[in-house]
Amino acid sequence: MDFFISNAYAQGAGTGGSLMGILPLLLMLPVFYFLMIRPQQKRMKEHKSMVGALKKGDEVVTNGGLGGTVTKVGDAYLSLRVSEGVEVNVQKAAVAALLPSGTLKNI
Repeated sequence: MDFFISNAYAQGAGTGGSLMGILPLLLMLPVFYFLMIRPQQKRMKEHKSMVGALKKGDEVVTNGGLGGTVTKVGDAYLSLRVSEGVEVNVQKAAVAALLPSGTLKNI
């Protein structure tokens, strides 16, 4: 009944085999850096500078899609006028985009 089960033999360990096994992992590190980590750091830096430059009168959109005009800027929060007589306090980090002036005409 030995013809149904094949014999298992150990492979010889060689230095070339282990280096060839690690080489793809070492090549993936720069790829991950340039395709994932570096662009994310660049976006974070641009967002931080955009949020730091917000001032009264700027028109912004939050991450939740709420658009409004900045009426007051604090250290961590800012006030948005979303409608006539309606102001909302949001975190500065929740601001997704700075809109061109005049985009929100109804406010």
